[in-house]
Amino acid sequence: MLTFTKIQTSHPLYSFAEGLLHQAFPVDERRDDDAQRYNTDNNPAFNYYLVTDEEEENRTAIGLITVWELSGFRYVEHLATSPTIRNKGYGKRIMEALLKEFPGIIILEVERPEDEMSTRRIAFYQRCGFILCHQDYLQPPYRKDGKSLPLYLMYAGTDSIDEQYPEIRDEIYQKVYDVDITARKSDNT
Repeated sequence: MLTFTKIQTSHPLYSFAEGLLHQAFPVDERRDDDAQRYNTDNNPAFNYYLVTDEEEENRTAIGLITVWELSGFRYVEHLATSPTIRNKGYGKRIMEALLKEFPGIIILEVERPEDEMSTRRIAFYQRCGFILCHQDYLQPPYRKDGKSLPLYLMYAGTDSIDEQYPEIRDEIYQKVYDVDITARKSDNT
């Protein structure tokens, strides 16, 4: 059985989770360590979960998942599995456990289907019950001089997010990426 254990930086396996985050996500796809640690310890909307497998010897840590508690939905920011257990069905098991653990609307970002890997990743999430939202979505940069990335959102727990899309996008921008929406809206008028 998979278990999600909320951790802080003082947890003995935090360095495992941080190292895994570094391995799985390039610098442009994650915030710097100090900001990540600050959110982990101080932001009540941010949850850093260590994923363990109770059936493995010594409750083996197999991955991490970060989840934001936002208005009416949860946003999964990062999900990574340890290289030692990849291609053994754990990704699907983690997604199944996620949907059980957190009923309601769950949102995540995916790369646009422009190559084989991104197409396969979308298909994986679809097999796990997520639906692709085709509305344009631009992931704000994590760092001051970073680049925005054109992505799509995927969702589960509802038939559609089309009507709520602007509010969902704006809340992710504000809470996760610290984007000033009022300045952004005035720039677009």
